[in-house]
Amino acid sequence: MIGALFPFAKPILHGLDAETAHNLTLRALKLMPPLATAPDHASLAVECIGRSFPNPVGLAAGFDKGAEVPDALLGLGFGFVEVGGVVPKPQPGNPRPRVFRLARDGAVINRFGLNSEGLDVVSRRLAVRRGRPGLVGVNIGANKESTDRLADYVACTTTLAPLVDFITVNVSSPNTPGLRDLQGEAFLDELLARVVAARDDVQPATAILLKIAPDITLDALDAMTATALRRGIQGLVVSNTTIARPASLSEADLARETGGLSGRPLFGAATRLLAETYLRVGDTIPLVGVGGIDSAEAAWTKIRAGASLLQLYSALVYSGPGLVGSIKAGLVARLRAEGAASLRAVVGRDAAELAKLPV
Repeated sequence: MIGALFPFAKPILHGLDAETAHNLTLRALKLMPPLATAPDHASLAVECIGRSFPNPVGLAAGFDKGAEVPDALLGLGFGFVEVGGVVPKPQPGNPRPRVFRLARDGAVINRFGLNSEGLDVVSRRLAVRRGRPGLVGVNIGANKESTDRLADYVACTTTLAPLVDFITVNVSSPNTPGLRDLQGEAFLDELLARVVAARDDVQPATAILLKIAPDITLDALDAMTATALRRGIQGLVVSNTTIARPASLSEADLARETGGLSGRPLFGAATRLLAETYLRVGDTIPLVGVGGIDSAEAAWTKIRAGASLLQLYSALVYSGPGLVGSIKAGLVARLRAEGAASLRAVVGRDAAELAKLPV
């Protein structure tokens, strides 16, 4: 029903600036009565990071930054939802305008700058929903003006680990100055060690994931995957938005805006990095494939490249919530066509080939 209404709502939403339209969407989700979703096809079930996912299609961080509507989003058919990013102290982020639709490219550029209501507000909301069905994770970061960014991650972990199924350590946002420096091997090793220790002190069952940037070199990927494995991280999220601007972009004027590019133009680079990551870690830890998923075919490619779970966001701007059901139906059809009982048999099957994907 919600998906069927999107074609009528889209011209109105796209007539507004992107952030205003997003805020209206959140408000509508708050007012929407709870939705009862039909059970997912058994072939879509995924056992991963110590949890049982009804389907692999998740909502990426950034949509519900303040954990305002995770249950409404689960009601749209997502197998899991990641809220945030969350930082310890409230911060407004960068000045508006700070998000731009590149409609002809199926892309978005954002430079929000980790705007957040802060840890206290988000943790109270997550505490209220504790015990409800549905898998919810949280993306954590550091305050822009923090003098101890490692401590920021520890504070978020200590407070949020008892309230969620997983925590994603975000060291790859391009919109907080210096944050990507934490991807360096020495910093990352200490960061992950401290986050894991903080998690173990309060809720050992909560999984820790690490989100990486699509712009890193393969040497850096070698170091990051080795560090993640050594520190016992439960999963890698590949990847965040990119600071690159592909020459193929049609919206040339908007492409000059600073910030992270997401959506269809990111698909090649993110999928290639996903495949390279799978070639390094294999089945040792699961991967979450993010970046440019806008169809069942794109989702299937991510799984072939090594993803056990998927996340999308930007494509919803153009296709609406009906895309979730469309992707799930397409994955079931592909499994049937191949005579496969589950997605597990497909994960990473073509990683070596897709690692050569042009970006």
